[in-house]
Amino acid sequence: MKRSILGVVLVLTFVAVGIAAAPPLTFTFSDVKSTKTATETDSYGVNNAGVIAGDYIDSAGVQHAMTLAGKTLTTVNNKKCSSAIAFYAINSAGTAVGWCTGATGAIAFTWTKGKFTPIAYPKATQTEATGINDKGTVVGLYFDSASVQHGFVKTGTKYKTLDIKGDTSADAYGINNAGDIAIYAITSAGDYDSYLYNGKTFKSIKDPNAGALGTVVHAPNNKGDIAGTYFDSNNFAVGFLYHGGKYYDVKDPKANNSTRNDGLNDTLEMVGRYTPTAGGNVGFKATTK
Repeated sequence: MKRSILGVVLVLTFVAVGIAAAPPLTFTFSDVKSTKTATETDSYGVNNAGVIAGDYIDSAGVQHAMTLAGKTLTTVNNKKCSSAIAFYAINSAGTAVGWCTGATGAIAFTWTKGKFTPIAYPKATQTEATGINDKGTVVGLYFDSASVQHGFVKTGTKYKTLDIKGDTSADAYGINNAGDIAIYAITSAGDYDSYLYNGKTFKSIKDPNAGALGTVVHAPNNKGDIAGTYFDSNNFAVGFLYHGGKYYDVKDPKANNSTRNDGLNDTLEMVGRYTPTAGGNVGFKATTK
């Protein structure tokens, strides 16, 4: 039977379209620098305007929370914090969320234009907040009176506990505008389970290259993508991006053996930290092509 030239052309056209629709992603990395004298800069979150939330340690060894818009640095301190203040996410309105160490343990808050608003799960001994969406919904973790760790979501003034059945020490780390929450917990074997929770069901997120320690999710964006970190067969941390149903390694080329992918926006701009050969942590920003 003869095949028409038109049929061959159509087949080749569909093949070409299929290939063009799913090009491989490549990443360009750059270091995130807060001040010239900072000994460490940690980048945890990034909004759709490209503003980065995190912290830095100054030359005197003091840690400060920060937002970084291009080269414009905003340094933030809280009188109630004795140490370890940091922002972990920032929404489109510029409201950052984070926590610090205070006199009695972890203190969580949101920050908007110089104003702190406390985040404290009712009757909890400590609260840590790490995610916020454009609606102002906050997620994080808290410790109850028995020192058991739980995840939580705060919508308006209402708090809700989030746990994963069969696991312990849940942490609701990030949330998008649809209310999808990146949550992970520790298994009975001491490894990590990760899920995307939509309020009703838990969708397992597991990088196929993960070793026994498992996968940790950090940030879902509004396009269905997820940033996180998995541990390879050598137990080294490797950042990942879940995009289009596929997992991509996000590993800073200057890293010795560890990259953590913490933040993600809708344009696939990512931020995190890597460990260079000299040790310590260096913040990075990665963009996609």
